[in-house]
Amino acid sequence: MTNNNKKNSYLSFSLGKEVFGLNISNVLKILEMKPITKVPESPDYMRGIMNLEGKVLPIVNARKKFGFDDIKDTKQTCILVLKLFIENIESDIGLVVDRVIELIEINFEKIKAPPSIGGKYKSKFINGLYKKNDDCFIMLLDINKLMSSDDIFTIDSQEETIV
Repeated sequence: MTNNNKKNSYLSFSLGKEVFGLNISNVLKILEMKPITKVPESPDYMRGIMNLEGKVLPIVNARKKFGFDDIKDTKQTCILVLKLFIENIESDIGLVVDRVIELIEINFEKIKAPPSIGGKYKSKFINGLYKKNDDCFIMLLDINKLMSSDDIFTIDSQEETIV
């Protein structure tokens, strides 16, 4: 007998009107916005670095990484502290998002394959789509694909020069 009720938990967040989800196993913390130190000559999607519990945490601007227009921070803007595993390298990063929405459980059978939707969302980052209701799709991200090994190398080398 097959168990079709397998579920996974996702943290949903928004960038403008678009809603995304991250597997909760990748989310370490949710932080209110804090001061971020800009790093000269860093990629445009790098917002900078911050001190988190004595460690240097690189901060990525999700809007820039996804090709959205940048906006001013609001009271709802926050930082998701994420754990990544890319090519067996473990790294923590902060991802600035417009707002966190909720923690949801999704049955695997309800997740649809991502369509080819062009360059804006780079569907290689998207594991699947979940239709929450008639007017809301949640794009489920593979955070390990969102940040490439080149990104991690850039982040790690910046940490070494700063520390």
